This record gives sequence, C-alpha cells and structure tokens, in this order.
Amino acid sequence: MSHDSSRRWQMLAIAAGIFYVLWLLSPVLMPFAFAGMMAYLGDPLADRLERLGMGRTLAVSIVFIVLVLVAVGALLLLIPLISGQVDNLVQNLPRYADWVHKTALPWVEAKLHLDAHAFDSSRLVAAIKEHIGSIGEVASTVLGQISRSSLGVVMWLTNLVLIPVVAFYLLRDWDRLVAWIDGILPRSIEPTIAHLAREADKVLGAFVRGQLLVMLALGIFYGAALSIAGLSVGPLIGMVAGLLSFVPYLGFIVGFGSALIAVLVQYGDWTHVLIVIGIFVVGQLLEGYVLVPRLVGEKIGLHPVAVIFAVLAGGYLFGFLGVLLALPAASVIMVLLRYLADRYRHSQLYTEEGPTDPVIADVEVTVETAHGRVATETVVTSASDDGARTPR
Repeated sequence: MSHDSSRRWQMLAIAAGIFYVLWLLSPVLMPFAFAGMMAYLGDPLADRLERLGMGRTLAVSIVFIVLVLVAVGALLLLIPLISGQVDNLVQNLPRYADWVHKTALPWVEAKLHLDAHAFDSSRLVAAIKEHIGSIGEVASTVLGQISRSSLGVVMWLTNLVLIPVVAFYLLRDWDRLVAWIDGILPRSIEPTIAHLAREADKVLGAFVRGQLLVMLALGIFYGAALSIAGLSVGPLIGMVAGLLSFVPYLGFIVGFGSALIAVLVQYGDWTHVLIVIGIFVVGQLLEGYVLVPRLVGEKIGLHPVAVIFAVLAGGYLFGFLGVLLALPAASVIMVLLRYLADRYRHSQLYTEEGPTDPVIADVEVTVETAHGRVATETVVTSASDDGARTPR
C-alpha cells in the first residue's frame, strides 16, 4: 500500500471513529449541541465588541446577558399567550368533538358509502368496556414507567441548567477552540479543511440566522392574519406553523389543516374557509418569493426532498438532537459534496479519454439532397458479427 493510500485510510478510520463515538454519546449531547448553537450565534457579535477594544470576557458577558434577556423576554411574552390559547382550545374541545361526530363523520360515511354505524360511538364505548381490564393493565404499566422515569426528569432539568453554563464557556473560548482544532489537523490537509470550514461557515450563517428569521416572520404573519380573520386559536396555529416551517411544506400542511378544521367548527361557512385558504396562499408566496430569497438566500441549495430525508435520517440516527441538527449538518454535507464534485471534475478519472469502443463508434456521414450537400451528421453504428458496420 502506498503512503498516500495509507494516509487516506487512516483519516477515514479517524472520521469513522469520531462519528461512532458521537452516535454512542448522542443521549448526552443535547445540552452541548444547544450550547454550541448559542455560542456559534453569539461569536460574531463578541468579535465585533472585541474589535471595539473590549476584552474577550467582558464582550462575551455582554453578549451572554443579551441572549439571556432575549430568551427570558420571549418566554415572558409567549407563555401567557400559549397558556391562553391552550385554555381556549380545551374549552372548545367539546365543540370540535360535536362537529366531528355530527358533521365530519356523517359526511365521510356518505361520500365513501360506509356503514352508517361504522363510526358509532356506542360501539367504541362497548369495546372499551369489554377491554377495560387490559386498559387497566396498560395504565398501570404507564404509571410505573412514569414513576421510574423520575431520574429522566432530573436529568432533563440538569441539562436545562447546563446549557447556559456550557454556552458561556464555549463562547468565551470559541476562538481558542477553533485555533486548537486548526493546530491538530495534519498539515497536508489543513489548507483544504480551512477552505471548507470557511465555506461551511458562510452556509451555516445564512441558514441558521436566516431560517430563524423566516420562522419568526411566518409565525407572526399566520398568527396575526388568522386572528384578524376571527379564528379564536389563530395565534396558536400560527406559532406551530412558523416553528414547523423549517421542513418544506410541513408548517403549511399542519397549519392549513388545523386552521381549516378550526374555522369549519367555529363558523361553518365558505366565506371564512376562503379567507383561510387565501391567508396560507399568501404565506406560501411570501415565504417562497420574499423571505427565503432575502433572508436565507440560495447558498444552501438543498432540494426539498433532500431536506425531508435529512430530517428523517437525523431523527432516526440521533433522535430529537438529530432532527434539530439535521439541516445544518446537511448544509455542511452539501459543501463537502460540491468540493468532491469539483475534485472529481479535475481528476484523471474524469478528464482522461479512453480508447475507442470497438463495438459502438460515431462516424461522419455527408447527406446528399435535391438541393445539394448539407451539413455533416453523426450516425451511431454498431459492429455486426462479420465485422461490417451497420447504422443504428
């Protein structure tokens, strides 16, 4: 094995080992991932304060205080709103159940030609009474699991406390950490890694900051528009649609479906249904032609199918942490794939011309017409068994 091949295999083994360790430690990486995101978002502002003459610790303290105040302010504004919307939803649940039982299910039965008793609630009650024993066993199992998961609740609260602490230290030592990583890289690949890191930083900066603004703008637009339309749970639906908008069409589908059901229950007329349809059409146009091009840009270049696959794959491999980091990771992977594609186009594998295929070849044929000779055309021919070439 040559020296270059041996070095490539060593690097591949190191990368595979790092990925395997991260996969094993994924259950405990959540606070560090959140803290890393906070540090990454706050580092540019801390660098600007440093350029104004502040020390790193003072600059980081100011940035950290600003981030904490923004988070606390958002919670103070959102918690009463969410609480009021949830109370409103709970109070309207009987109306939703009555609408489903008296309007939606009969319409489904009529359109699909189902048995009139297919959705009979009395059958459901009878089935529940028949299996009440097994339901009790399931309930006892669930309660036992909840009682055993108290340690999990403690760990969750511990992680919640760890996030700001880890974020502060990561933000304070961010530049030192980047310099340390740069220092331990093999010198043969350090220029390439530095170039890819700069490209990935541009993509991540465009995505993280831009996508957060897109989600915020869509949430405000949907919530305000649905409230103006008179929908009682409009702000709650708007917030959910905005939060889910990082996955293409998911926020639109969930928000539109929820708003349509809510407006049918609350008003039951076509006028408000058309208003809701108009709101979400305008929201999609606003997202596709104004918000995403201006705030996120075209630097990421992820196809919607690739985005959906990244979210599903991240959730399968790393759980909620994978869903959270799926799109930033996919953006970095796109940078790597573009680099590998450029390397491939400059490689001998792509540029070297091979020998002429003895079976299939291109021949130049001059075509004679009534108006004389015309431009030469290319005809693909194949060799027959006796060696003669016949046009295909």
